[in-house]
Amino acid sequence: MIKTVSSAVCNLQYTMNIRYKYILFGLLPCIACHHKKPLTPYEAEHITHIETGKTTPDSLVNFACSLAGTPYKYGSTDPKEGFDCSGFVTYVFKHFGIMVPRTSVDFTPVQHHISLQQAKLGDLILFTGTDSANRVVGHMGIISSTPGEPLRFMHASSGKSHSVVETDFHTPYYEARYIKTIRIFGDSTSR
Repeated sequence: MIKTVSSAVCNLQYTMNIRYKYILFGLLPCIACHHKKPLTPYEAEHITHIETGKTTPDSLVNFACSLAGTPYKYGSTDPKEGFDCSGFVTYVFKHFGIMVPRTSVDFTPVQHHISLQQAKLGDLILFTGTDSANRVVGHMGIISSTPGEPLRFMHASSGKSHSVVETDFHTPYYEARYIKTIRIFGDSTSR
């Protein structure tokens, strides 16, 4: 069945089936509207700047810490089932209405890269996967320590704890896998 859709912006013919409904109604931005639509899955995977609004690093990290002990489950963002590392980060930020990429590798181009020595509460820390020779992001966490304290981060670990846990950074395992630290919160909201 062919239908014609007219608007001031476009004239378009399309076949009405599930695939095209998804493309037309799920992926195309609302060109004629003046309101913001939620990000599409594609846009969410290509985020380079994260808007934190009025959320503070303290409130974000406190919420992250409240999830300690949640089981590890690959590919999940559901606390009832468990989290993988990026699912944990996604869930924490989503709790505050903050849109972030879904996978750890998609955080690679995000925000402001800072030195490890500048890391503070609420920053994100990115690591390789379990193979430290493969220098592609495959794991991540949220910095949970404040400057002057030993560097610690909250993450969903597939290791011994197999759960959300706070971990010391300064171990040979994590130091070898370290890729970069990302500043998410501006200095006006950081502590």
